[in-house]
Amino acid sequence: MTNLVKIIRFHEKGSADVLRIDELTLPEPGPGEVRLRVKAIGLNRAEVMFREGQYFLEPTLPSNIGYEASGIVEAVGSGVDTGLIGKIRSTVPAFPLNQYGVYGEVAIVPAEALAAYPERLSFEEGTSIWMQYITTYGALVHNGHVTKGDYVVLTAATSSIGIAAIQIVKAEGGIVIATTRGADKRDELIAAGADHIIVTSEEDVATRIMEITQGAGARIIFDSVAGSGLAELARATAKDGLIMIYGNLAPESTPFPIYESWGQGAQGKPFKMMGYTMFSITGDPVALKNAERYIFEKLESGQLKPRIDRTFPLSEIANAHRYMEKGQQIGKIVVVI
Repeated sequence: MTNLVKIIRFHEKGSADVLRIDELTLPEPGPGEVRLRVKAIGLNRAEVMFREGQYFLEPTLPSNIGYEASGIVEAVGSGVDTGLIGKIRSTVPAFPLNQYGVYGEVAIVPAEALAAYPERLSFEEGTSIWMQYITTYGALVHNGHVTKGDYVVLTAATSSIGIAAIQIVKAEGGIVIATTRGADKRDELIAAGADHIIVTSEEDVATRIMEITQGAGARIIFDSVAGSGLAELARATAKDGLIMIYGNLAPESTPFPIYESWGQGAQGKPFKMMGYTMFSITGDPVALKNAERYIFEKLESGQLKPRIDRTFPLSEIANAHRYMEKGQQIGKIVVVI
């Protein structure tokens, strides 16, 4: 084993061009840590924001980067069970991105941030699990209590989170209303399991949701876009429904839909609205264990199946980031080692 390994870092904030492949001395895990020999890396939009200096955590330069990787545990620090060595594991994004990062041939991560996944899954699938499924589990199951017959609206539904959300809603017997900007994604969303598709560039979103739900509105809206379109979604939310905002893709600010939230007279339909991030689950040990158990069981049963959009070699990490920035993927972008 060589004493040098390739690690992706950035020495200044900026575009994908700042990502560098640095050759560094093989790192050793500290107390409570493990070293993972990385086989595949799953990319997330949060990492693009982190690289640009737009994330809620500030990078310490030169900075490592990356939340999700799969591979083989090859070393453990003090206080960690040596029985982990040789085990296949993937990383749960339950650590600060400005303290740990997984882009590279190896990654040092807290031992508690490792999780097993079904053995039949490939490394590429194994790195495409936790961010998307914990995010959607926390929103739809933990907070939304989605159940059979619920209408659930998913915005920007072709992302890895969107595809995961479709699978979880269907696993719980709900009815998926997926939105997308262009009609070219319609067939892909139907194939992914969505029951209804709304093309936002061609259709009035609120009107279509009310038509689909026969005037009742959607009980859950899981929104990654925000912006001015939030008021339109609010008009199509069921009485006592729940809107969860987990992203901010819109170029404009997001006004609070105050009039829509009040309802109108005796026939009004007031609703609940909350900001949501996956970290409300990963920061709660009990909720995290429940999420991991749920996801593992659904993966085993085949109700959840990670979808890989495209893979890149490690040497093309900058191109992989550029591809993610285009927002055209359907499923997960993966870098293989």
